[in-house]
Amino acid sequence: MFRVTVRDHIMIAHSLTGEVFGPAQRLHGATYVVDATFAGTDLDADGILVDIGRATDVVREVLGRLHYRNLDDEDLLAGQNSSTEVLARWVADRLAERAGSGDLGPGGRTLATITVTLHESHVAWASYERSL
Repeated sequence: MFRVTVRDHIMIAHSLTGEVFGPAQRLHGATYVVDATFAGTDLDADGILVDIGRATDVVREVLGRLHYRNLDDEDLLAGQNSSTEVLARWVADRLAERAGSGDLGPGGRTLATITVTLHESHVAWASYERSL
């Protein structure tokens, strides 16, 4: 299995609903380092899995919908807590859409999985992996 990972970051504000979140129920900020890993068994005619330049641009565009936003005010995640896990799934789903439309180059249409990892800090992170 071949894997290509690109990295970016987002800064968001949000609050979480539920006693389990303790003080995070109040509005607070988070800065996530975001890794997007594209995996597949086949390389394209140029010997690449995905175009890294295109992947970098697409990840930046997808994250741009969240960057510097108060997620409590956005409809993107209506009815859900914007937990790290939920955000990772949201990003992975948007990347899957873009891969399927050819935005990552020809190899993007034959990917097996996309994994998105949001690093909350140097000691804690959450990931979501989806099949394509």
